[in-house]
Amino acid sequence: MRFILPLLLLLSSPALACGPDTDCMVGDRHYRIAMPEGHDGATAVGALVWAHGYRGSAKGVMRNGSLRRMVSDAGLALIALQGVNGSWDLPYGPSTYDSTGAAEFAYVDAVLADTTTRYPVDTNRIIASGFSAGGMLVWNLACSHPAQFAGFVPMSGTYWLKPPETCNEPVSSIVHIHGDADKTVPLTGRPIRETKQGEVQEALSMYRTFGGFGPSEVTITGGLNCRNRRNVAGEVLEFCLFQGGHSFRTEHLRYGMERLQAAGQI
Repeated sequence: MRFILPLLLLLSSPALACGPDTDCMVGDRHYRIAMPEGHDGATAVGALVWAHGYRGSAKGVMRNGSLRRMVSDAGLALIALQGVNGSWDLPYGPSTYDSTGAAEFAYVDAVLADTTTRYPVDTNRIIASGFSAGGMLVWNLACSHPAQFAGFVPMSGTYWLKPPETCNEPVSSIVHIHGDADKTVPLTGRPIRETKQGEVQEALSMYRTFGGFGPSEVTITGGLNCRNRRNVAGEVLEFCLFQGGHSFRTEHLRYGMERLQAAGQI
C-alpha cells in the first residue's frame, strides 16, 4: 500500500503525462516534446518548435536522433507539432485554398500554452523551424505570430501561391534555407492542382520591405551561400542556398539557430 500514493502522484503529474514517446493532447490534436538531455526538471530553457513535412509526424520527428541531439546540445527543448493527417491547413493550399490558416494558428497557440504549463519552457526563447510543408507553416507563423516566437528558420518551403501583402508586428528574424536544385519545392514554385507553390524570392522581398531590412552581404560557410540583411533594430533576414535538392540537413538547421543566437534572439 505504501507504494500506491507515490505511483498515483507520478501518473497524475502533468509534467510526466507526455513527452518524446507519448502524445501531449491539446483538444483533439497532439504534439510531442523532448527536454534537453540531463535537464533537471526545473530550470527554464528555450525551445525549438518543429513542423514536419508532408505526411510526416511528431512521432517521426522524435525518432530523428541527429535532430534530437543537436537541439539538446543547444540547451533547447524540441517541440514536435503534428499536422492533421500529416498536412497543414494553410491559405492557398491544394486542399485548403480558401483557408485563413486560423485552425493551424489556434493549434500552435494551444501547443505553446500547454507546453509552458507542463514544462519549464522560457516563452521569450522559443523559435520555429520546419522542412518542406513544415517550412510553409513556419513562414505563415512568421507573418501571423511574430510575437510568440524569437525567430524563424523555414527550410525548403514558403507560402502557397503568394505571400500576404504585409505581416503582423513586431518584425522578427528569419533565416530561410533552400537547396539550389530543389525540384520538389523549386525556388520559383510549381503548379499543384488548382494552386501552386509560391516563389521564395517573393516571400523574401515582401518581408524585406515589411521589416525595413538593408542591403545584403554575402557569406559562404558550411556549404551554405547566404545573403544576410539587417534592420535598424538588429533583426536579421538571411537567404541561404546549398548545393542539392529537397533535403534536410541537421547542420543547416544548426546554422540557422546559431544565426538567431548571434542576433540575440535565443
